[in-house]
Amino acid sequence: MPMDRTTGELLRAAARHSAGRCVALCLVSVTATGASLLLPAALGRTLDLLIAQTPATRWVLYCAALVALLTLLDALETVLAGTTDARTTAFLRRRVTGHVLAAGPRAADRFGAGDLVARVVGNAAQAGTAPAARAALLAALAGPVGAVAALALVDWRLAAVLLAGAPVLTLLLRTLARDTSTCVADYQRAQGRIAAALAEAVAGARTIRAAGTAGRDTARVLRPLPELSRAGVRMWRVQGRAAAQAVAVAPLLHLAVVAVAGVLLTRHRLTAGDVLAASRYAVLATGVGVLVGRLSGLVRSRAAAARLGEVLDQPAPAHGDRRLPPDGTGRLELRGVTARRCGRTVLDGVDLVVPGGRTLALVGRSGAGKSLLAALAGRLADPDAGEVLLDGVPLAALRRDELRAAIAQAFDRPALLGGTVEGTIALGPPGRAPSPARVREAARTARADDFVRRLPHGYATRCAHAPHSGGEAQRLGLARAFAHGGRLLILDDALSSLDTVTERQVTDVVFGSSTTATRLVVAHRAATAARADAVAWLDGGRVRAVGTHRELWRSPGYRAVFGAAGSGGAGSGGEPR
Repeated sequence: MPMDRTTGELLRAAARHSAGRCVALCLVSVTATGASLLLPAALGRTLDLLIAQTPATRWVLYCAALVALLTLLDALETVLAGTTDARTTAFLRRRVTGHVLAAGPRAADRFGAGDLVARVVGNAAQAGTAPAARAALLAALAGPVGAVAALALVDWRLAAVLLAGAPVLTLLLRTLARDTSTCVADYQRAQGRIAAALAEAVAGARTIRAAGTAGRDTARVLRPLPELSRAGVRMWRVQGRAAAQAVAVAPLLHLAVVAVAGVLLTRHRLTAGDVLAASRYAVLATGVGVLVGRLSGLVRSRAAAARLGEVLDQPAPAHGDRRLPPDGTGRLELRGVTARRCGRTVLDGVDLVVPGGRTLALVGRSGAGKSLLAALAGRLADPDAGEVLLDGVPLAALRRDELRAAIAQAFDRPALLGGTVEGTIALGPPGRAPSPARVREAARTARADDFVRRLPHGYATRCAHAPHSGGEAQRLGLARAFAHGGRLLILDDALSSLDTVTERQVTDVVFGSSTTATRLVVAHRAATAARADAVAWLDGGRVRAVGTHRELWRSPGYRAVFGAAGSGGAGSGGEPR
């Protein structure tokens, strides 16, 4: 089966990672094959001695030793194959998971969370069998080749009879590899679609329950099931057809070898022991069933590796080696930034400057590109054109540690990682974790300290066991951003779930003079935008206007962003007074 470059490199890297075990497995398998080839000769010699009524104790012991050795090697082969598969699977999962996290949102946008999980879990396990399958296939090929050679040593005519059917067997295996590859690829794609739909349904379980659409959504999740079934049936039919053809061809070749050996026996060209050995070698040489199984396993593993290769083909952002100027103020600049998502241009040639130490609110209707612009400013994504600079240095040119130390970010739905509540707030690059005192100070600033102290174990409470509301989760996300500091603070709708009093207290800090960092705030509330030094109004993927909230409020289009129809007033919640 042809492979693309990424898949080939991935399988080679996996083979190198488990090279020692693969070599050991190959040696054990080949040794077992060698013992299997010696056993018929030993049995034949034993039979000839017994027929001649000659002492054959030594040869009987040889046969027993070979059987014992084969049993031992089979057990060792099973252990080596299992550990090699596990080790390779772990390597592939680490590599793909690391790449997914490095690639950022583009990977999830391209494949979907469920499909990514299916690839990292299921496909990685299948691809992890490739090195061991390749080593086992080598030994499986060595058996028939060695058996033909052994037949030639018994009598060249026996080998010639067997080789006459070799082209048929070769064609059978080639057809099997081609057809299996297509079926397996279809099967794995259908699995991925089911996983993607299931992940989406689990994420929206409350909505589904509230809407009473469980039956309809179950049908939606399982919609690819018939395609999965058809691909599975085709796969088993291909393998079943190959096995049936092998069963039809192999016995005929075996009978032909035994018939020729019988004729040679009647002419005293062979002994009874030679006929026994020839019969056993013919079985080994026509053992296509083993080859079918090995080849099918290798094809499945390579098809799974191809799905992992598709993930690795998604580009991950590269980092440079530059540092920020030590006297920088956090000046953020976007120059001609264009960004596309799902084939749609979300941001189109955006030029924007946020002076150091100032606060800029991003305002616009849903889909205007506010969150994407915030992600570009924090280099959670890269623009398709243009560049983003911090204190005059392009973000793409910065060292990874320099970039992450300079930018703190909080989101509308923060992921509470890190084990404990304290670990969640302190989560960051190795060697840059804030002190416990800094963690508690940040929690107090984000108004999270009170509810954290009420938890069963305070800051040592595990997040999985800590009940919290959406607003409390946002406060923990804000505390994490405050704890790590930096010269640029980005809040992507990170205040949306806070109650009015808490929001006011937090915005006093974010917009207050005590904060020296440059602040970029995605704002959905007029009250939030009103407190910023300036507002960038996004509309149709472009910056429609930049000014203070008071200045922009004169535009009906700007007021419409907040759902205010009038020109401002006590009921609009808009223009400051």
